Amino acid sequence: MDSVFALRYDGGVIIAADQANARSILVYQNNLDKIIPLSSHTMMGMSGPNSDLVNFSDFIRANVKLYELMNNGATLTTDAQANFVRGTLATALRKGPYQVNLLLGGFDVADKKAGLYYMDYMASMHPVNFGVQGYASNFCLSIFDRDWKEGLTQEEGVKIVEKCINELQTRFLVAQPNFIIKVVDEKGVRTLSFGEDPADV
Repeated sequence: MDSVFALRYDGGVIIAADQANARSILVYQNNLDKIIPLSSHTMMGMSGPNSDLVNFSDFIRANVKLYELMNNGATLTTDAQANFVRGTLATALRKGPYQVNLLLGGFDVADKKAGLYYMDYMASMHPVNFGVQGYASNFCLSIFDRDWKEGLTQEEGVKIVEKCINELQTRFLVAQPNFIIKVVDEKGVRTLSFGEDPADV
């Protein structure tokens, strides 16, 4: 029942995710952070079982850091990280698949360009201007389709994301009271807002 959605704007990417950690009829916590920073300028919004979410994100983040350590601090571009993630999902698909769907966004400082990639557990990958994972797609894709345009500012992007959150909290059967919103731009990855503090465990 995870809701993760994102959009690319002129100069960065915004990713939002609900903060519920739930399984079956139980909610375990309402302050889970499902948006994982991979490097200083990339992040990954994930949906799926919490075990796979944690295992997969830790594995990807560790390998991105290992690349930096082995190459004198050189960082992978957003596109290169997305292809590495897709390759990892494809390899696991034939062994022990990760049940994760994700949106990977980043900002390449050298090119001054933002990128957003949609990936699912079957290892398909598409560069997109906006994307939604989970049941939220039934509510949010029409909002993105109507309101997204080339050249959006960060403020306009945040307003679109807030529209999606309001629509989910109004219309969606499942209660999702808390959402976390993160942005990545030339200044790096940072948190814009959250419902409950993820650090408060």
